[in-house]
Amino acid sequence: MIQIGNVLVGLDIFKEKFCCDLSDCKGACCIEGDAGAPLTGDEKKEIETVLPEVVDDLSPEAQSVIKKCGVSYYDIDGELVTSIVNGKDCVFTCYDHSGCCFCALETAHRKGKISFFKPISCYLYPIRVTEHPHFIALNYHRWSVCKAAIIKGEKKNVPLYIFLKEPLIRKFGKEWYDELLEVATELKEQKYI
Repeated sequence: MIQIGNVLVGLDIFKEKFCCDLSDCKGACCIEGDAGAPLTGDEKKEIETVLPEVVDDLSPEAQSVIKKCGVSYYDIDGELVTSIVNGKDCVFTCYDHSGCCFCALETAHRKGKISFFKPISCYLYPIRVTEHPHFIALNYHRWSVCKAAIIKGEKKNVPLYIFLKEPLIRKFGKEWYDELLEVATELKEQKYI
């Protein structure tokens, strides 16, 4: 682990190559797994605020889940996560004609309908953020649904920390990210990556 400010960054974030390949995976990270996307309390409030702008874009099943259970719940680990449909799909998933999954929140944001983008946990994936009392840990989450992203990342030679530049800046700020780049340069010089 490398420390940048109060953030411990797993070495894999510097070493691993990654570049999403939506044409191959079809957005599987939004529809697979045993729980919804991790949320902060503030994100839950923001989603509840913008819900009227996106609810009509959601499936009838998702609308029903939200009506009965709300936009989020606490999973088995006690973590606040987005509600899910049929035990897998995030309630904010929507599909195009080819069966590719998209986030209704992100789509509405890109169209200028809402100010909220999407949960930072989604934006940062496959980096997982774990907040501890005195530090934050960033680790690379390996998952078989991202195999095509690893292949594409290797092919294009895109390190994970470069692929996720925008969400890392959104979460930790430009100054922090600039320091991350300096650390990456040092790691390259020392042949760690």
